[in-house]
Amino acid sequence: MAEAANAPRIRFRFELRPLAQVHPWGRERRTLHWFGLTDGWYWIELNGHELLRYSDQTVRRRQTDGYEGMPYADYYVVRLWEDLLQLLPAVLEPVPTDLVPFVEADSTSWAERGEHEEDFTAEIWYGDRVLDVGYLRNAPVIRWWRTIINGADAVTVDWWNRRCEKDLDVTFADPVRGRLVLTTEELIDAVRDLDRDLMAAMHERITLLEERHVVLPDVELDLAALRAEHHDRATWLRHALDRRVQSDWTAIRAGAALLRRSS
Repeated sequence: MAEAANAPRIRFRFELRPLAQVHPWGRERRTLHWFGLTDGWYWIELNGHELLRYSDQTVRRRQTDGYEGMPYADYYVVRLWEDLLQLLPAVLEPVPTDLVPFVEADSTSWAERGEHEEDFTAEIWYGDRVLDVGYLRNAPVIRWWRTIINGADAVTVDWWNRRCEKDLDVTFADPVRGRLVLTTEELIDAVRDLDRDLMAAMHERITLLEERHVVLPDVELDLAALRAEHHDRATWLRHALDRRVQSDWTAIRAGAALLRRSS
């Protein structure tokens, strides 16, 4: 029980597909690279809830169709890692108090964007805090923003499993909507843990291929390039944490006022 009580409130989880089951890229010239070797499943644990877990109905339907994988997003794990690193500098920029109502609200409440440059600036700023999972069918909207209010340094994560009535074959698990407030350090620690675990798993995977403990027949592998790319990617988190965003608050405030004028 003590271990469960001390468990992190947010964790980015993944499982790599066994090497023998990873599909090569290409037809005539079958290859695999670092990105492709991260084929697997991933999800986000948030205070007991699993984001990017498929609903029971979707899991049963897929199993009926012969699917034997895990009940989570099935794609290249590196996409979650890359998109989090892309998102991180914007998310770590504190939102001014007067803009919190804008970032807290759904974009569905906005007025139609006009021709003002400020509208576009505010829309881009808002979108920079949305995790890109649009490559998933019926993907949820997952947004993050940081606030420092009365000394409380927090990151809010908000999700919405918007379900298209024309495409209910694939849905994600309840609750449909939710919001959780974390400390900023909790988010950074969770991203660091994902980075450490993915780099360790890929180091092990590349080593297996280098030492020929696993052989992939008829697949071209540039092992030197794989190892070099791995060393390079191991620096990406540090670069993401070092990047600083400098928003044009005057333009964003003007654009936010225009977009929210009917809400």
